[in-house]
Amino acid sequence: MSFLSHDHAGVVYHTSSVLEEQGIIHGFSTRLGGVSEGHFASLNLRGGGPHPDDRELVRENYRRFCAALGADPAGLVLSRQVHEDTVRHVTAADAGKGFSAPVDYTADALITNEPGLNLMVFSADCIILLLHDPVTGCAGAVHAGWRGTALDLPAKTVGEMGRVFGARPENIRVAIGAGIGPCCFETHDDVPDALRAAFGPGVEPYLAPKGEKWTVDLKEINAWRLRESGVQGDCIDTCSLCTSCRTDLYWSHRKTGNRRGVQGALIALRRETP
Repeated sequence: MSFLSHDHAGVVYHTSSVLEEQGIIHGFSTRLGGVSEGHFASLNLRGGGPHPDDRELVRENYRRFCAALGADPAGLVLSRQVHEDTVRHVTAADAGKGFSAPVDYTADALITNEPGLNLMVFSADCIILLLHDPVTGCAGAVHAGWRGTALDLPAKTVGEMGRVFGARPENIRVAIGAGIGPCCFETHDDVPDALRAAFGPGVEPYLAPKGEKWTVDLKEINAWRLRESGVQGDCIDTCSLCTSCRTDLYWSHRKTGNRRGVQGALIALRRETP
């Protein structure tokens, strides 16, 4: 398993070998290859926030990222992420929301079985995951910061793919993208306490004391919880890159606060060709 780097007309993004094997459209963006300027340079995918980027530049960034992946921007489906555990079943009625139409819901995970819908989630340190079941033909995208991790959102998304589409966990492939690593995610007791309350002693291997603080490995906690939900370990591909370490490639909230853009992850089921 591995993450692969691609450069399409200057748009640098990554794909996962676990999903590449299935031929599914997907990609994890970096901050490289767009048209935004200043502290948004250059492939920023966030138009709002307290210091908004120019909307038309952001739309062009989306078009460039979609072109690199071979996805139609008209099928984009975004969400207002609120660090909760809502999993939204996306249908054709949601096409364009967040890109060409307003978003009228909040959700930190999106699932669908309809080809042509491009599910997207975003991060500037949080963990972003893409899921695909080749048997039932459904896909999901998840945003999980430490709160979403403590809410077990990625594993809950696996459960929802089963409930809604009949997907079996052992058939689901998962790619865990770049996010803040334990090298940089230092926290006070609140985060370890929330994770212990959620998961009990099984979470201890992913927590390490560092002076008066703790380091937390969010990627590996989510991988562990996915395995506990029935996803096979050899079907989980984890990107080793830390967004806080690699500000040449990614935006990091920990490093720059709100004076930044966001990177994203996209997954789409291919339309059948005649």
